[in-house]
Amino acid sequence: MPQLSYPGVYIEEVPSGVRTITAVPTSIAAFVDFFREGPMNEAVQILGITDFQRVFGGLDDRSEASYTISQFFLNGGTECWVVRVAQDNPGAGLALAIADTSIQDEALGGTVLTITAASAGDWGNHLRADIDHDTDDPANRFNLFVRRYDETGQSVLVEESFLSLSTDSTDDRFVETIVNDGSSLIQVQLGANTALPAATGTVGASIAAMTQATLDALGVGPRVFDVDIGGVTETATLDTWPNGTVTTLAQLRGRVEKAIRQADPLNPAFAGASVDLANGRLTVRSGKKASTYSTAETVSIVVNGADTAATDLGFAGATVLENVQEYKVGESPAVATGAWAPGTVGGDGDLPTAADMIGSQAVDPPTGMFALDKVDLFNILALPRVVRSDFSDTEMTAVVSNAQAYCTERRAFMIIDIPESVNTIQEMKDWMLAHDDFRDKNAATYFPRLLIPDPLKDFRLRNVAASGTIAGIYSRIDAQRGVWKAPSGIEATLDGVSELAFKMTDRQNGTLNVIGINCLRVFPINGKVVWGARTLEGADALGSEWKYVPIRRLALNLEESLFRGTKWVVFEPNDEPLWANIRLNIGAFMNSLFRQGAFQGTDPKDAYFVKVDAETTTQDDRNKGIVNIEVGFAPLKPAEFVVIRIQQMRGDL
Repeated sequence: MPQLSYPGVYIEEVPSGVRTITAVPTSIAAFVDFFREGPMNEAVQILGITDFQRVFGGLDDRSEASYTISQFFLNGGTECWVVRVAQDNPGAGLALAIADTSIQDEALGGTVLTITAASAGDWGNHLRADIDHDTDDPANRFNLFVRRYDETGQSVLVEESFLSLSTDSTDDRFVETIVNDGSSLIQVQLGANTALPAATGTVGASIAAMTQATLDALGVGPRVFDVDIGGVTETATLDTWPNGTVTTLAQLRGRVEKAIRQADPLNPAFAGASVDLANGRLTVRSGKKASTYSTAETVSIVVNGADTAATDLGFAGATVLENVQEYKVGESPAVATGAWAPGTVGGDGDLPTAADMIGSQAVDPPTGMFALDKVDLFNILALPRVVRSDFSDTEMTAVVSNAQAYCTERRAFMIIDIPESVNTIQEMKDWMLAHDDFRDKNAATYFPRLLIPDPLKDFRLRNVAASGTIAGIYSRIDAQRGVWKAPSGIEATLDGVSELAFKMTDRQNGTLNVIGINCLRVFPINGKVVWGARTLEGADALGSEWKYVPIRRLALNLEESLFRGTKWVVFEPNDEPLWANIRLNIGAFMNSLFRQGAFQGTDPKDAYFVKVDAETTTQDDRNKGIVNIEVGFAPLKPAEFVVIRIQQMRGDL
């Protein structure tokens, strides 16, 4: 109420009490497994298969989840969180290591810059870096080029450029700030040496003060010098040029490059050589030589007989640095070559154990599946690795039990995979009987496993877990129909699946359905589909109210949405005006779902109720600061059994 002090009209805004509750997403998946690259024990949001390939390297024969993630997006998934885990097993030579290398200055006076791969793994061993001083201030700035090569070392997959960098921490282009914030490939750290890192290639002495007479003399001759690349020595000849044709060092650079290339035009090392001019100094780099190319090769330029051309060009003398062609990250040369000092070779580590998969919540940041603590929301959890043959039954049970407890805590739903060895009806029954402790209202399992084409094996069929495919179908059906629609039926097709590991009959389907196991079937015309919608509490003998997957997932969605949408209630005055606002806002939310077809009934009062009043919240509750809200809904149960009665008409008797 404004203070009324003068005659006139006063305007006051009065809050309406409407606080819209928005339904949270229903089908954000989470996967935890071994991957070839990517951040360790850190949940990364992935919005498509291209994202997954860029961050985690795509398909890997050692990674079960890499195939299930591919299937997730192929079947309609749109968003997931991925956690990379691995075992550090240095005793077996499988150390989980981050590739790095150290770079010195031209005087080899100790480490100037250490380049480290952005994450652990063998992938970092395919990183190479170039440095040059071709800047507007070559005495104080340098350029850094980073390339990621394929496993052959020939094709560049990704390239990053960082120009005009400085080793001065007060400079706007400070190397640690610019590179560490901007690179997806590497991180850098300065050493104790404050000089500039040495440029790659063979860097000659300064010829900035070369006289015109010396410049002219280099074009009289012909003038020659010897070039050695990787043990191959050839004589380079500077073309004769008329006096005055070459008047600048830039023109001289082009003549020198041409001479080296023509020295052996059939040898890629010579034919692809390059000569740069920076800070008044010529720098020579060799060309690549296909499979024999070595980053550690150096170029030596020496005098030929009595000709002093090599000296005149600055390549003979104590100040010449014969450096490597590229700095290779993740390789330890036997001895330091040029300014390249020994580094650490990156390693993938071993496949994760049960302990690695579970991780810990007690550390910061949390590890394993608990890395998902940093994620605001996920709805579906898949751990296909735990049913691999290298996991014992007790290890699998430990991981699944922890995962189920975690899903309960996070209001998420888990799709439990089955081992590859379970490929008959009886084996499925026996496996389920042996793991009755897996029965949980927040979990479901599917039989059989799937056979999909494997691009890494010439598209031969690979037996994969079904969780990623099913999670994708959950996402697709949620988007098309809503979370209350069972993710099964003829529209729940298994895309990207060539075959099922077992084809069953209707009777066989019936024996699994009654014990809460969802079946994957093949039907003429309709193809391969999901033909079951029960949770692991869906066995007929249990009589659970959470028998069906859509009902349980709808309940989880309601819980999470109301949990987030009613936080405004905290610390509000606990009386009838508050209760009325709660009924208004939750009622509007429930009514919007009713109008979308989420609940049964033809009238809202038959479909849901919201109760918060003096009956649910007694005076004793109010004295304790408690407000109790009751929300009920009438779920739509799937038409699992369709019975059609047919009889003959009796006719006119």
